[in-house]
Amino acid sequence: MNNYKLTIQYDGGRYKGWQRLGNSDNTIQGKIENVLTELAGEKIEIIGSGRTDAGVHALAQIANFKMRKNATEEEVMQYLNRYLPNDISIVDVALVPDRFHARYNAKDKTYLYKIWNEQYTHPFMRKYSMHVEEQLDIEKMRQASQYFLGKHDFTSYSNAKSKKKSMVREIYSIDIKENEGFIEIKLQGDGFLYNMVRKIVGTLIEVGLGEKDAAAIPSILESKERIQTGRMADAEGLYLEKVGF
Repeated sequence: MNNYKLTIQYDGGRYKGWQRLGNSDNTIQGKIENVLTELAGEKIEIIGSGRTDAGVHALAQIANFKMRKNATEEEVMQYLNRYLPNDISIVDVALVPDRFHARYNAKDKTYLYKIWNEQYTHPFMRKYSMHVEEQLDIEKMRQASQYFLGKHDFTSYSNAKSKKKSMVREIYSIDIKENEGFIEIKLQGDGFLYNMVRKIVGTLIEVGLGEKDAAAIPSILESKERIQTGRMADAEGLYLEKVGF
């Protein structure tokens, strides 16, 4: 049985997220599994490196699956790209050792968030960025981002339903830069909880607008109370950029 590693790009705008749902096949995982099942002639389940939320995009999501049928990497890639919707692309297929696991072997993830920070809307990027028309103070946002670095319990910055799993995550870096009207926020860490990136970005936006004092962030983290985090950034501005192994 071969183990295949997929590198996937997708526009998450019309999907209910990555994870397959019992009451809907309108998910990224569901679409790919349906095509692979046709190729393999047997039920195929794929393992993703992580679950992106509804509306979130990916530049390089990683997944793996095992299949009895002996197909080459090129055959798998061509078949998937022929039958998948055109907002999901397989950009690489590689045969990997049997023990490779896209979720358990992932060591870090990098997310990119795009904010269009002009008074007017961006007609071509309105589905791929969050529009904030008031001018943001980037230097204040950079200063605020430092409070999130390191290892913390991010309960207050997550909407994760299960409280049995650890809410402790480590953020290695947060870089914020301007790029021709866009503010791009790049976050790298060992992993991210449900809605965690969007809530962190929401807080940085509030700081950038002068609505929140950056010095309040440590107490919000310590409180573990989700109600204190304030706004959550829109899904369409978020991209899973890279997964490290």
